[in-house]
Amino acid sequence: MAAPGENLKINGARLWDSLMEMAKIGPGVAGGNNRQTVTDDDAKGRTLFQEWCTAAGCSMGLDQMGNMFARREGTDPDALPVYVGSHLDTQPTGGKYDGVLGVLGGLELIRTLNDLDIKTKHPIVVTNWTNEEGTRFAPAMLASGVFAGMHEQDWAYDRVDADGKRFGDELARIGWKGEEEVGARKMHAFFELHIEQGPILEAEGRDIGVVTHGQGLWWLEVTLTGKDAHTGSTPMNMRVNAGLGMARITELVHTIAMDNQPGAVGAIGQANVYPNSRNVIPGKAVFTIDFRSPDQDKLDAMKARLEAEAPKIAEELGLGIAIEAVGHFDPVTFDDGCVSAVRRAAERLGYSHMDIISGAGHDACWINRVAPTAMIMCPCVDGLSHNEAEDISPEWAAAGADVLFHAVVETAEIVV
Repeated sequence: MAAPGENLKINGARLWDSLMEMAKIGPGVAGGNNRQTVTDDDAKGRTLFQEWCTAAGCSMGLDQMGNMFARREGTDPDALPVYVGSHLDTQPTGGKYDGVLGVLGGLELIRTLNDLDIKTKHPIVVTNWTNEEGTRFAPAMLASGVFAGMHEQDWAYDRVDADGKRFGDELARIGWKGEEEVGARKMHAFFELHIEQGPILEAEGRDIGVVTHGQGLWWLEVTLTGKDAHTGSTPMNMRVNAGLGMARITELVHTIAMDNQPGAVGAIGQANVYPNSRNVIPGKAVFTIDFRSPDQDKLDAMKARLEAEAPKIAEELGLGIAIEAVGHFDPVTFDDGCVSAVRRAAERLGYSHMDIISGAGHDACWINRVAPTAMIMCPCVDGLSHNEAEDISPEWAAAGADVLFHAVVETAEIVV
């Protein structure tokens, strides 16, 4: 298939301006963003994205999970579209680029094709997947998971946030619940551009990460039940301290991950104790464990060990315990053909590159189950992400979008 010439590149300045303009919506308190899923600010971000897509000549589709699909037509009405995209929602203390670069990089791809009057055989569709982050409504990658048949739609609608609000109700409230059946679309291929969210590319001095695999994960929510009591007047040997149980299980999680090196990680990320008062021994603790590995056997072994040993800790302390799996996906191997297209694009453009495994979950991990898929990564400063100090350079953003442009346009087939 025909490939674009190495002199063809996106408009880096325009891409950067778009990133900065989107970052004005849902500003964080420390220079980043708080544009959590299905909030009013999420709705504002979606509206801006739709305006930009309409101006670029795209039609907009919207499905029942709020996934947005901006379509640029191809010359062959029967050809399946090449999809590209990521997510616009952020962490509560998120950065300007996590997810957003992939969506707006896709938009810039469309704008560049328009500028150059390039036609493709296959349509190209830029996607904004709903609730990738999974912070407000667990699990992560919720809407792409429904699209790929990994979750039931009604189950997804019934997810609740910390205030007891249902995902489905909030999606309807902000006005971005569509009519289209989720997952009805068929794809020729899917490409996702993303910041690395790790330190490897910057440390190795590489412009581009060619993502070959993605780690699998287990998210486990643990609830420990003890007895609220006064911290000053309750003897040490008469306490039923849920906070102490959480501390010991935190150490267990670290030990399990270290015992499975290399290629495994684990930590407790979200933790709450109740009643959360300075002079009350916690009678309840609820926390989430995040285990990840690209090795299926290690991933499952870590979960099994936690489920075997954490109840023993609880029993020793007189605590009740419940463990619920609230998120999971198996390790991912991305499509050889799509990965090769990304690698060829980096080489054609003269960008330094290396193969890399994604340490984070992404919508591409689910879409890989229903369509040939690949990911492109660019460096981020100090590997920092899910933090308002998350940072990339305009040059890194442009290089990633250039590779995205070449890989997608080659796959969509230029019409001469």
